[in-house]
Amino acid sequence: MNPQFEAEVIGAEQTTVSSRSIRFGRPEGFSYLPGQFIILELLTGGADGKAAGISKIAKPLSFSSSPTEDHLQVTKRLTGHEFSNAFLSLKEGDLIRFSGPYGSFTFQGEHEKIAMLSGGIGITPLRSMIKCCTDRGIATDIVLFYSNRAEDDIPFGDEFEALKGKNQKLTIINTLTRPGPAWMGRTGRIDAKMIRELLADYQERVFYTSGPKKMVEAMQLALQELNIPASRIRKEIFPGYD
Repeated sequence: MNPQFEAEVIGAEQTTVSSRSIRFGRPEGFSYLPGQFIILELLTGGADGKAAGISKIAKPLSFSSSPTEDHLQVTKRLTGHEFSNAFLSLKEGDLIRFSGPYGSFTFQGEHEKIAMLSGGIGITPLRSMIKCCTDRGIATDIVLFYSNRAEDDIPFGDEFEALKGKNQKLTIINTLTRPGPAWMGRTGRIDAKMIRELLADYQERVFYTSGPKKMVEAMQLALQELNIPASRIRKEIFPGYD
């Protein structure tokens, strides 16, 4: 049983038009691996735990922060659901409770070459891994295929561009499904054809994919089409967007 922790929110940021990041202090004695997640418990239905109609909802959220950072961060897509609204209302100074860390979807430099396949907020554990590799000078060659809807809805888009400048082993391939007229990059969803065209050494890589069930399943099918064995596929399926 993983222990419960309490932490104070130290910052909140609108990551994109549809997602938000919450930063909180790292409790004494808490440690985690890049890619792991916590179970975050939030109060819904009122201003405090004593008010009528208050309920507690707990949801799993992957860390978007890296163990190399002195704070903890989770990032969530805003859906308008009860938990999402409670997440949106968090502000500096609020106290939150969570348990963890959980999960075996991690990476700390075990492979010379990897490829990451993700879309939208499914990027959170991969951001944790990429940031950790960059900060620690891990020499793994990383190629990220990253699918989003539009230019203003790419979580950590600017940050990834900055990380590329610090990590010569990092390549980012952005693709949009609803691009604006000014977009000059790739368009369409990630599929076997895109991977084959843009990643000549795909047969030499271990693949990491994360996100909602439909996307992860689509990525598995694409990798099967490329004859990538299951032993070289790591996956994390998000339970939902509530």
